[in-house]
Amino acid sequence: MATETPAEIGHTAPAFSLPRDGGDVVSLQDFAGSPLVVFFYPKDDTSGCTKEAVAFTTLLDDFAALGAKVIGVSKDSVKKHEKFVAKHGLGMPLLSDEDGDMCERYGVWKEKSMYGKTYMGIERSTFLIGGDGQIAAAWRKVKVPGHAEAVLDAVKAL
Repeated sequence: MATETPAEIGHTAPAFSLPRDGGDVVSLQDFAGSPLVVFFYPKDDTSGCTKEAVAFTTLLDDFAALGAKVIGVSKDSVKKHEKFVAKHGLGMPLLSDEDGDMCERYGVWKEKSMYGKTYMGIERSTFLIGGDGQIAAAWRKVKVPGHAEAVLDAVKAL
């Protein structure tokens, strides 16, 4: 594993084009000229991931008022995303990175450990991409409480 990730503050955000809940394909260029919040989360419908997605959904109007869009990304399938969105009334697109390419390019596919066992998984991370396509802010090893609000504050500061 590389110790340096291409998704660093001041660098151009890695391009992506992935399927989302509802069946459309979403690409980075769809958001050109507007701030974009991309939050990576480990798994649909788990406690922390649900709290994070609900927190971002609650603040979507505030992000929109600043011209910013929010998308979530995990390796779950489009079908799982659709169930997750329906169950919790989520308001942002959820992209399916089943092959892990976007996770790799943003440097969030990491070795993790739980109960003494190591495994590969998504490290909860968020990136704020400015309208110029540059990464303006990055949060890694995110703790959910207060995170969506901190990201909103960063968008306000752009």
